Amino acid sequence: MAHATDVRELIEVVRGVEVSADVRQYVIDLIAATRSHPDLRLGASPRATLQLVKAARAYAALDERDYVIPDDVQELAVPVLAHRLLTTTEAQVDGRRSEHVVADLVRRVPVPAPGR
Repeated sequence: MAHATDVRELIEVVRGVEVSADVRQYVIDLIAATRSHPDLRLGASPRATLQLVKAARAYAALDERDYVIPDDVQELAVPVLAHRLLTTTEAQVDGRRSEHVVADLVRRVPVPAPGR
């Protein structure tokens, strides 16, 4: 069982995980792409942006890193974003789900170069 002090310590560890400007921009680019995707009626919100960054920080901390890499964002994009999006009626009829849209965007949005 986790105690309150343990949870507070974990929260501080996650807060200390660095997110570079390039990775932040990558998250913003992914979110922006949801807002213009033709299969979506409603894209991701500013809150979704913050949650994706927080989740990526926690993921990096679990991997014992003090920095986020684009792979962290890519790994978490579908579970963090898909349920926050609304697909168009046409997409629904054709069987295209928000999970598919996010996975497609992860493949298409340019990833920042390493070491930048």
